[in-house]
Amino acid sequence: MRPESVAIVGGHGKVALALVPLLLARGTNVVALARRDEHMRHLASLGAEPRRLDIERADEGDFAVAFAGCDAVVFSAGAGPDGNIDRKRTVDLWGSLMSISAASATGIERFVQVSAIGVDQPIDDGAGPVWAAYVAAKCEADAALRDSGLGWTILRPGALTDEPGTGRVTLGPVVARGAIPRADVAAVIAAVLDTPTTVGGQWELVGGDTPIADAIAALS
Repeated sequence: MRPESVAIVGGHGKVALALVPLLLARGTNVVALARRDEHMRHLASLGAEPRRLDIERADEGDFAVAFAGCDAVVFSAGAGPDGNIDRKRTVDLWGSLMSISAASATGIERFVQVSAIGVDQPIDDGAGPVWAAYVAAKCEADAALRDSGLGWTILRPGALTDEPGTGRVTLGPVVARGAIPRADVAAVIAAVLDTPTTVGGQWELVGGDTPIADAIAALS
């Protein structure tokens, strides 16, 4: 069943901004979570319902309030490419853990998490401490979601670009590293939310030649 109201954690991120109009176009109420006034105003102008949430300072109760009335959660928050190791834990891990706990506490069953390609693989010695912290945070967050009992799907995109979406991807448990437009990641999220058989799927995704609907149907 298609969710009627979806909360997006990291609601003003680039993937989220591409996802909002896709969900709205199919009649889904979008609750977009952000902490800055200007971001909330922008989200409201797009037709979303903005709710204030500071991921790094909120507790489970704050998340639960933000999720009120929703029947699905999309976690697409990320600390970005800055060199702050601590924020890889407070945003990418803590934000996910609090989202998972709040979803469970409020009876939300459906949860889609945007992770990153290859986070279960050994970290290259030359990757540096910031990348190592990011990978560790994403890996731990994914493990927590898999163990949560929620109806989860984990999407692990490759390098994200701002190129126009193509509607075609390569999707699978493990795929060769590559890039993918954020617009296509958003389209995969929207399609996954529409497809109950994707529950329990953990897939990497990059740009490719297969239409999104076909790629999902082949795996779910």
